[in-house]
Amino acid sequence: MHDVVVVGAGLAGLTCAVALEARGLDVLVLEAAAEVGGRVRTEVVDGHLCDVGFQLLNPAYPAVRRLVDVDALRLQTFGAGVEVRRGGRGVTALLADPRREPTALLRTLASGLLAPGELAALARWAAPSLGPVRRLLDGPDTSLAESLDRTGVQGPLRREVLEPFLAGVLADDRGETSAAFVRLLLRSFLLGTPGLPAEGMRALPAQLAARLSRPVQVDSRATLGAGTTVRTPDGEVAARAVVVATDVAAAASLDVLRPAATNGLRTWWFSTTDPAPTSRWLRVDGARGPVVNTAVVSDAAPTYAPPGRRLVQATTLTTAPDDEGLVRREVGRLWSTSTERWDLLVRHDVGAALPFVAPPLVVRRPVALGGGRFVAGDHRDTSSIQGAMVSGRRAARAVAAHLGVTEGAS
Repeated sequence: MHDVVVVGAGLAGLTCAVALEARGLDVLVLEAAAEVGGRVRTEVVDGHLCDVGFQLLNPAYPAVRRLVDVDALRLQTFGAGVEVRRGGRGVTALLADPRREPTALLRTLASGLLAPGELAALARWAAPSLGPVRRLLDGPDTSLAESLDRTGVQGPLRREVLEPFLAGVLADDRGETSAAFVRLLLRSFLLGTPGLPAEGMRALPAQLAARLSRPVQVDSRATLGAGTTVRTPDGEVAARAVVVATDVAAAASLDVLRPAATNGLRTWWFSTTDPAPTSRWLRVDGARGPVVNTAVVSDAAPTYAPPGRRLVQATTLTTAPDDEGLVRREVGRLWSTSTERWDLLVRHDVGAALPFVAPPLVVRRPVALGGGRFVAGDHRDTSSIQGAMVSGRRAARAVAAHLGVTEGAS
């Protein structure tokens, strides 16, 4: 018998298992897929690193700073800002953080997007992000769109920059996400510059899994038996406690949570030898086309493409048309180039990329289900890498308390 069985080797499950082992508990981690990571995985295609859904790691997340050896990941950072293709004007503007990108200040000032009135309104809207987190969480909350309306953020900065950028971050182009949650994300953006590990996003869960004394048992789809027993293809496993650390849909299929709304993203990965485009910035579409963001990933993260090749990603919502020709035309428009000779390496459809975060924001959902059963995942905290890792630690604390293990045991 094991002390704990953790079902799911995503960031929440791995963080939970590491924390439980640190308390001296015997932990078995089961993963249905062939590798660890959950939604944080990397597919290698013809020497290119194609993360399963374009995603970045923000080293400013408190859980990442506390639990991850960021230096070992060898992060490759994008520019601290965003490029905007401005509608029918055929021009590209840049908005960059002058603290981290001082050489981009003149280009930012010349963007044509910094109207004083809208800037002042946006500053009022963003102000809670800079204050105490507790005050932000305890304050009133509404949808992103309604909060921007109330604060008077109504100009091109909202329509052409903020909304298209956040559509890719939240997988929500309707502005229905909690404004308090968006302000929490903004706080992290202001504190850290997101990047990509040299070995792909897979390096993050791989680092956590390497800390475990027992390898994760992959290709092991589990169901729950009576009490705290777990059924696997190899038979039934007994434990004193079980943690379901899956996405919300899988947790619902195991009858430990109710189904909940999620948002989806579709990422297209292209390879080319063409000299253009070149950019170390994330680019969004001010005209609000189907491509919510695109990036020349190998310009910011050279390890993502083999010598002589360049890697470009384009992300749409899963509600957008599933049309490669349309995506190619839109990406060509955004980069002012032809995509005809580009090779499509792979397309990733992640239908449950992110739990939908509705207002009012709830940042701590229960992890203890009773009877020795527990649950972890970003759906328990916030819809992010930070939320997944925090939920894993919370679940570990709850399991330890249930088993009577003190915080400092080892």
